Amino acid sequence: MNSKILIVEDNQNILFNLKLLLKHKGYKPITATNGVEALEILSNLDEAPDLILCDIMMPKMDGYEFYQKVSENLEYGLTPFIFITSKSDPEDVRLAKKLGVDDYITKPFNKEDLLASIAGKIARSKKQKSLSFKISEELSTSLRLDKLPSILTEDEKRCFFVVMMWDEVIGPNLISVYPTDETPPYDIKHIGIQLFQTKVSLYGHATYFEAQGVLLRIANIERDGYLLFDTFEDNQVRGGKRQFMVAVIAPRINYLESLRIKEILEECSLKIKEGKKWQPDKYWHKILALLTTPVNK
Repeated sequence: MNSKILIVEDNQNILFNLKLLLKHKGYKPITATNGVEALEILSNLDEAPDLILCDIMMPKMDGYEFYQKVSENLEYGLTPFIFITSKSDPEDVRLAKKLGVDDYITKPFNKEDLLASIAGKIARSKKQKSLSFKISEELSTSLRLDKLPSILTEDEKRCFFVVMMWDEVIGPNLISVYPTDETPPYDIKHIGIQLFQTKVSLYGHATYFEAQGVLLRIANIERDGYLLFDTFEDNQVRGGKRQFMVAVIAPRINYLESLRIKEILEECSLKIKEGKKWQPDKYWHKILALLTTPVNK
């Protein structure tokens, strides 16, 4: 199936040429001339596009606002997003990267560079979606949590910060859960073990040596999870690398929030890798703050 790309561009000549270029390369382009129109198109699609290519300076709704609305949507928030714009000032580039866009390409652009970026972003996205789907599929058959309440109370809506470490004898070992004085309406240790084991069973022990993160929906408990898998040097385990998982489980985590959560978890991960003391409450409070604070442009 041809990858579907949404182009959002108010300049009709550029829009036409981009559409022609993408069709020639085997993609299926969909076009919009501003963010408002693009949101309407997205709401009427049966499934999210494989990538969004967007200008910044547009009438009705600019690219920044459109990107934020897209990122906050559960259905297409993980769609790769590339800004293609004449705004080339370093502060514009920094703002786009801070927001979390996948790439920032300035006009006039090299066609081959643009096509290479599009192909790479789509390939990475499909790999990420595959991992998320496989983990969710594995969890759907391994977790038996039929007694969950259909309506969550306020206390049950809290997020939890989880750290698991791989043990050569017992497998995934729960190192830390925070907050410690609350009891979630699900077995958080069991869920952590299942998440860790599913990753290992699908991808093995020696498939990652740098931090890898994934945002997924854990349907059985009606929660989102952001998981960061990493390793540190340890001669006591096979391959000399001990695996661990740092995770956040919350009622909802959108794409923009996941980018900020990733930064927090990477900070924690670095402390673990360096053997330094780390405080789970510190990271939990940071995560809770960003999940309850609106994201500003």
